[in-house]
Amino acid sequence: MKVGFTGALRSSVNGHAQVDAQASTIRELLSGLVQRYPDLAEHVEQGIAVALDGEIYRDDWSKPIPDGSTVFLLPRIQGG
Repeated sequence: MKVGFTGALRSSVNGHAQVDAQASTIRELLSGLVQRYPDLAEHVEQGIAVALDGEIYRDDWSKPIPDGSTVFLLPRIQGG
């Protein structure tokens, strides 16, 4: 699958706007990306959002990723 990155997350993945990855769940995807790009770990720990086929997930990392899905990682926006 292709995984896209926006904003500050790009600097954590060597400036890539998009990378190839394989995973069956969001948790597996994040774990694999952190192994490849250790600088991404800080963002994951602080909280990120995952857009999976247009639907935003903030905490449900057990969500399966269907074949052919479009995935974007976004910094989590917190309001007050």
